[in-house]
Amino acid sequence: MRLRTVLATLTAGLAAATSLAAAGPAGANTSSSRACSPAVSIERFSDVLDKTTYDGTFVGNLSALAVDRDGSLAALGDRSSLFRLDARTLRPEAVVRLADEKGADLDSEGLVVDGDGTRLVTSETEPSVRRYSRDGKILDRLPVPAGLRVAPAGRATANQTFEGLTLLPGGRTLLASMEYAIAGDAAGTVRFQTWRRTADGRFRLAAQYAYRTDTGLGVPEVRATPDGRLLVLERGFTAGVGNTVRLYLADPRHATDTGGIENLTGQDGVRPIRKTLLTDLSACPSLGATAKQPQPNPLLDNIEGMTVTGRDRTGRLRVLLVSDDNQNAAQTTRFYSLRVRV
Repeated sequence: MRLRTVLATLTAGLAAATSLAAAGPAGANTSSSRACSPAVSIERFSDVLDKTTYDGTFVGNLSALAVDRDGSLAALGDRSSLFRLDARTLRPEAVVRLADEKGADLDSEGLVVDGDGTRLVTSETEPSVRRYSRDGKILDRLPVPAGLRVAPAGRATANQTFEGLTLLPGGRTLLASMEYAIAGDAAGTVRFQTWRRTADGRFRLAAQYAYRTDTGLGVPEVRATPDGRLLVLERGFTAGVGNTVRLYLADPRHATDTGGIENLTGQDGVRPIRKTLLTDLSACPSLGATAKQPQPNPLLDNIEGMTVTGRDRTGRLRVLLVSDDNQNAAQTTRFYSLRVRV
């Protein structure tokens, strides 16, 4: 993505985030303090799309968000649906069904809107990264290292593969995050795979890095910041207790390229991606939110999607999150508008 495209997208996203702060009936509240931590504050949340349908398609199972080139929001459902949402109201304006080369549904999890408007989408099924046109036609499929493929083809576990996808500033490097460790790696050691864009616009395999999660947590989403670092969501669930959701700032610079290392044991001299905790979202004010099942904070749900929509006047990033309700009556499709100081 060229610099002018990045700036245009961030400008449009800033307007979108500002509109979100004024929208959503569930977000109508007053709070003297919206701080979750010294680095993060929550502006508003909205349940406006919870258990709704659009054009015969259930609007939920949302796993990824991205700001489109026109300032609208692209929202990816993990059951092969890609929605266009109005940035102000969050209401759906269009939906496109995605499919693999045989016409089968995807377990679609990660989303990037590229500089030319095409969509890069991950699926946990194989896993895979495919490029789609705006109308859902497959244009390309990226290579995936053998070790990251689902067993028996590789060492990954089904439903624990490519959850996050992001394009680094400049548009030359694409990064996908595995959700959990592959067989042979230490528990909590997650691999981040990158690709580099070639002169003809295609992506080739590039460096791979190790990222160490907190105990029991996985990585549902990763998003590049304008300076090339990463916002990383870590998430877990305990029955009867609820969700743990933490937001980290991570820096892949100086991390070891682990692409040629078969087993990451934690005792191998590998330098993982450095991370700094920005907030545990359970510390956010609840803003009057209610939960349909036990949660350490009723604001929380199965948060899985994240995008950076711009900056505010103080330089803080505007970050939009969304929860995946799994089409489950005990869960909620909820949007969260944050401001993050990095």
